[in-house]
Amino acid sequence: NINILLLNPNSSRAMTKTMESAANLIATLLPSVSISTYTAPEPSPASIDNDEDINASVEAVSNDPEFKPEGYDAVLVACFSVHPLVKQLAHSLRPTPVIGIFEASILTSLSLVPLVEKEKEQQQWGIVTTGAFWEAHLSNGVAAFLGQPLSQSISDHRFAGVYSTGLNAGDFHIISQEQINVRLREATKRLLSSGNVTCVVMGCGGMGGLQDMIRDIIVQEYGRDKAKDVSIVDGVQAGVLQLQQTVLSRRVF
Repeated sequence: NINILLLNPNSSRAMTKTMESAANLIATLLPSVSISTYTAPEPSPASIDNDEDINASVEAVSNDPEFKPEGYDAVLVACFSVHPLVKQLAHSLRPTPVIGIFEASILTSLSLVPLVEKEKEQQQWGIVTTGAFWEAHLSNGVAAFLGQPLSQSISDHRFAGVYSTGLNAGDFHIISQEQINVRLREATKRLLSSGNVTCVVMGCGGMGGLQDMIRDIIVQEYGRDKAKDVSIVDGVQAGVLQLQQTVLSRRVF
């Protein structure tokens, strides 16, 4: 059996439930996998929208006497960011596998978008996220993950970029569905028009459950036939799959 701790570093229990539901959709397909959850206490913010929020969430989790990550087979840090807890926990819990939903989404997208010889035929992946802050933060994060200098443009032509809705993570639970649809449609359209995009990453843990809406947008932009070939990656689900693979790899190799 593989027991994965889904760690939500913000203090929104509603968002934890959304992400737990997404994780369990995968866990039910993998009988050996079970999901446990942890939600950071206040003063961690209910929505992580900038560097200050990230740092506050690290402090809240690190100082919480109720946070006991030992004893799990793997830990998933469920904040779509370059979150310091990923490296901190990977160090303190080693050899227990730890990954963030951001890093898991990159690995999954790269596996879904193959390299081709002719650059004009290259398929691409990109991220649709919440606020404008994340455009630079996540773009820099992708570059760092791929081992490329931040001062240069990303040389992997498979990455189409980061496009934001202008909403924050908490908005997905409180504003009208119509407003979400409009903002999400605009951001997804900008991503799809940027190149030959065949993989769309939902760049926020709170976006779980919006796959059907994004699929409808892709059908409208690409047509039904081409849309069939487009993958939509949920970071939480990607994280569960990556951690299952890592745990099994550790046991086998």
